[in-house]
Amino acid sequence: MSEREQIIYMQTRLIRLASEKWNRPIDQIARLFAKHGVLKYIEECFEIFHVEGDEAILEDIEGYLRNRGVI
Repeated sequence: MSEREQIIYMQTRLIRLASEKWNRPIDQIARLFAKHGVLKYIEECFEIFHVEGDEAILEDIEGYLRNRGVI
């Protein structure tokens, strides 16, 4: 799997995980991630994130969104 495919796979997993944790529909989470730069953030931090578990990454994303006043 190429690095680009791995990034997309990670973004998809995190959208699903956020949907479950935040009890919101997947399409709503996908729009939120796109609108607030979370997908780009995941891509930029991939080298660090790929050695962490999904729960730890989601906590980081929650902090990212909280710092921007989104959640």
